[in-house]
Amino acid sequence: MPTPSRPDKSLVLVRLAAPALLAASVVLLAACGQGSSGLTGTSGGRPPGADPASARGGPGPSSPPSSVAPSSITTTTTTTTTVPAQPGWEVLATDPSGVAVDGRTVVVPDGTTVRIIRFRAGEVHFDLHVGTEDPPVGSAVLPADAQAAVGGTEAPSLLAAFNGGFKVTAGAGGVEVDGQVLTALQPGLASFVIDAAGHGSIGVWGQPGFPSPGTQVASVRQNLAPLVSGGAPVPQASDWTAWGATLGGGANVARSALGEDAAGNLLYAASMSTVPIDLADALVATGAVVAMQLDINPEWVQADVAPTPGGPLSAEVPGQNRPADQYQSGWTRDFVAVRASTG
Repeated sequence: MPTPSRPDKSLVLVRLAAPALLAASVVLLAACGQGSSGLTGTSGGRPPGADPASARGGPGPSSPPSSVAPSSITTTTTTTTTVPAQPGWEVLATDPSGVAVDGRTVVVPDGTTVRIIRFRAGEVHFDLHVGTEDPPVGSAVLPADAQAAVGGTEAPSLLAAFNGGFKVTAGAGGVEVDGQVLTALQPGLASFVIDAAGHGSIGVWGQPGFPSPGTQVASVRQNLAPLVSGGAPVPQASDWTAWGATLGGGANVARSALGEDAAGNLLYAASMSTVPIDLADALVATGAVVAMQLDINPEWVQADVAPTPGGPLSAEVPGQNRPADQYQSGWTRDFVAVRASTG
């Protein structure tokens, strides 16, 4: 009896697959037509490069097998942070990350103008320097970035410099530089603290939580009681006689102060003719939650800023007596150098 012929397996497969192929072709043509509609955004189609599976809400096509285990795949993301300019503030210095130093002039209620220089948190580092005469260093051996002139390692990244506090003989507080106490620190006094990484903060020495737990203190500059506390001028700020002896015995003289805002930015304030409450008002108006007075009288008040790291310094306090490069050539009193933290 003859054996019945069997249908060709390839023909059977083609017949079975034909309906599926036809359906797939219809879906593909529809998708192509939708994608060519010219719509963008969320109103039609999907953005170029988007995952087709996520656009459909279902799983995408399966990927070919990989010889690399998923757990061994490493994805690296590069993030560039840019610190933008802020409305109402004049850009004074930039570094590779954006704005490092900016400023503004504040007119306080009595009509006095106060210059504010803001050092942006995370963009700058601080170095406390001694002067050739004050504070006395005794037997302390200090590095080049703490001497009476800006050091060679600081110069390429130097963005600014400003004056320190009263002479040690005024009894306004202690001084620590590069981990060496030159004059004993006193509890209860306003203190500018620089940690081992060069970050600066202001608070009351010995007050709970200051310095922050774990802070590796490198330098401290104290000067009198706080000028601003809790975001407001202290009551004593209105009594100019409580804030140091003035040249000629008058109330309105050159004065400077340093504050900190809630974001950790430091704010230098100065005027060549003002009273303590003016500095306090100007600092509060620009966001300071705590502040301390620095040095006073025309010979000592000075702040200088460079447009870029290592650039030429320009005087920032209108009418200041000292030249902009004074701290680069050397000075008799303590000062603070401000360096770019990047670039």
